[in-house]
Amino acid sequence: MEHHHRGHWGSNLGFLMATVGAAVGLGNIWAFPYKMGMNGGFAFLLVYLIMAVVIGFPIMLTELSIGRKVGKSVLVSYETVGGKFGAFIGFLAMLSPFLILSFYTVLGAYCVQYVCLNFAELIGIFQLSGVSGAESFADMLTNQPMAILFTFLFIAACFLIIRGGIKDGIEKFNKVGMPALAIMLIIVIIRAVTLPGASEGLKFMFAPNFTAFQTPQGFLSVLSAAGGQVFFSLSLAMGITVTYGSYLRKEESLVKNSLIIIISDTCVAIMAGLAVLPAAFALGGKNAELSGPKLLFITLQDVFNSMGALGPLFGILFYMFVTLAAITSAIALIEVLVTFTLDHRAIQGKKSNRSMVVLAICLIVMVEAALVAADGLGSNGLWIPFHETGMNLGASWLDFMDFISEGVAMPLGSLLMIILVWKIRPQTIRGEVMAAGHSFSNGLYTFYKVCIYVVAPLGMLMVLFGQLQSFFTIS
Repeated sequence: MEHHHRGHWGSNLGFLMATVGAAVGLGNIWAFPYKMGMNGGFAFLLVYLIMAVVIGFPIMLTELSIGRKVGKSVLVSYETVGGKFGAFIGFLAMLSPFLILSFYTVLGAYCVQYVCLNFAELIGIFQLSGVSGAESFADMLTNQPMAILFTFLFIAACFLIIRGGIKDGIEKFNKVGMPALAIMLIIVIIRAVTLPGASEGLKFMFAPNFTAFQTPQGFLSVLSAAGGQVFFSLSLAMGITVTYGSYLRKEESLVKNSLIIIISDTCVAIMAGLAVLPAAFALGGKNAELSGPKLLFITLQDVFNSMGALGPLFGILFYMFVTLAAITSAIALIEVLVTFTLDHRAIQGKKSNRSMVVLAICLIVMVEAALVAADGLGSNGLWIPFHETGMNLGASWLDFMDFISEGVAMPLGSLLMIILVWKIRPQTIRGEVMAAGHSFSNGLYTFYKVCIYVVAPLGMLMVLFGQLQSFFTIS
């Protein structure tokens, strides 16, 4: 029986573009700059960079190593190296992207709608600037058929990309999409930082403010915020890094690639902040919404509405940039599920048609996404699990899916993955890193072991505690 042929990335650049694209998502755009500003500006950035090195680097290196060593899907990879314990970690790593896709695709669909609305105003079909950002977003949330339609279109775009495979689909798209994203981002940054009052947004992000460090509780709060942002910004424990690593050739350096991904993602996150917060402060000052969907779809649209004739043009560029960021992440999340299905069938000796597998998974994602789209961030009166408790996890279907995936499955899965490395010994990871003659010096290996045995597990416990605490806070 012919087994599924997995293939490889066409080039290391293609792998890096795809992996950085997976990491650069909506969370970078609305969470990173806001957390940075609320937790000491440059002081938060410094803590973030340190934690990216001592937590992000060792976990990313481990995930890439396990994926490339086994050369299979995330669940099979973890099960191969860790037995039933590893299989449970793999299950969590697959559960996360499945649930995240339920709302990520909907948020991506909102971005597409805003591209269309700004384009309609640009050509004179619709007067978007005559409506406030809050009004237009409220109309979007309560228009359930339109939300479901655009969610379908967003998922359809992901399907067309992924069906081409790793090399001819995902890699080709990211080689074009990531440079386009960078160009649009730079244009929006230039306009944002030259708006009157934009300097307040720059101060919010970069002015050193160590008041949060004056108490132990404040210091721990900054550590938790920075650790959580490192964790989610780099797409760790979502199965993406293991999956993409499974398509990586032995000749590629895992250490070099891990560092490039971390540095690139951090730079884009800071650039996203430069595109968003100066503009937000220029219009609304300190009273503007500075985080979450309201930042993207209310505050920023009000900014474009206030720009006059050029507003729709910058609105199109900005929301196209955000849409691209959403697509690069969404296709990575879907690929985790696709690779598992293809590899599972191959292990059973069954032939697979990649296009049909991708179609089936996209249709399943569409079902759960339709529920989130119809809910409209809690605007349409749908029943929400645990809503009657008043907990943060029950405000909307998006919050509920987010709680299970990003609140529990991801930090718990990452913590268990570290324990798995203890079980299989760091030497196993070192062996894979040194494949094909690559270097993993004694000093760097010692650093890796200290991080895996001490720093990373403490960081993951802190992140898990912070997530549970925030979600279980009674509102």
